[in-house]
Amino acid sequence: MKLKPLPAWQLAFACLLLGNAAVAQVDANACGDLGTPRWDYRYATQAEHIEVEGAHFVPVVENLIRGNRGYLGGDLAYTLRASPNHHRALVSIMKWSVKIKSLQLPHMPYPVECYFDRGIRYKADDHVVKLLYAQFLVSNSRPADAVKQLDLVVKLAGDNGFTLYNIGLLYSDMKNFDQALVYAHKAMARGFFRPELRKRLEQAGRWLEPVKGSEPETAQAAEVTPATSTDSAAEVEGST
Repeated sequence: MKLKPLPAWQLAFACLLLGNAAVAQVDANACGDLGTPRWDYRYATQAEHIEVEGAHFVPVVENLIRGNRGYLGGDLAYTLRASPNHHRALVSIMKWSVKIKSLQLPHMPYPVECYFDRGIRYKADDHVVKLLYAQFLVSNSRPADAVKQLDLVVKLAGDNGFTLYNIGLLYSDMKNFDQALVYAHKAMARGFFRPELRKRLEQAGRWLEPVKGSEPETAQAAEVTPATSTDSAAEVEGST
């Protein structure tokens, strides 16, 4: 069954909320064994979703109002144990982390960052988890680690214009406008047009129209001072 994509703004808002809190890199060995997850979030059937989400990831849990079958953290931990690459649950724990200003959430066994590690270990081909993780790293002043994740996303993205566009947004968050321009052109070449990335590059004085017939990598940006800040996070796509 094809899943309904999670609205891009919802993922973007959650990532943006993370701010610039200091984050220490987790030790993957401390993030626990995956056990036997029940299903891959991207391909679960409706019945499989209902089995877990109907009890543990109902709207009051997703929106961080309260737990449904116990503690809020318990319901989120259960959901991410059953489906470690559950995109919406990952968004919820990021939002909660900001809300309480802590990277160790109540009644959850692992730090927030561990849940990205677990999702990636479970399904290394899930580019949305890596893209969310990259945004987490960008927002927490770890650009080198973020670029490593983005390099992996590029390999998985293929000709997905939305993903390439989002990579460009993340590079603009890091003030790497040369790379942001490259990915803006790549997304356009694949028929994906949205205004935010172009607006950012224009505000930074770095926008150039793609040269007809040229490869996106050949684009050269103007030598000007980068913008001092970015106001929004990447519009990360949901699963398809």
